[in-house]
Amino acid sequence: MSALIYAPFPDRKSARTVARQLLDEKLIACANLLGEVEALYEWEGERGEGREIGVLFKTDAALLVRAVARIEALHPYETPAVLGWKCDAPGHATAAWLGGLGPID
Repeated sequence: MSALIYAPFPDRKSARTVARQLLDEKLIACANLLGEVEALYEWEGERGEGREIGVLFKTDAALLVRAVARIEALHPYETPAVLGWKCDAPGHATAAWLGGLGPID
């Protein structure tokens, strides 16, 4: 089964660094740096706004928990927003590609 992970980063450099590390560790097959997004948020009782780089990571569901944990560990934010979910309707070719990652012991 395929899985996706979304996480915003403070800049393109840190997003690339984390994406490359996860590729090296075979925890993802692809990372799409989506470009700049505007963030409107509430944090610790204060409202704020800023610019971030959204990243969509593609992986196999068997690696989802490990990939999310690794993104959190590598992320430059103290408390990053990292959201992962299983995809129950991937295209056949996509499922085969991401399934090729397989569980890594």
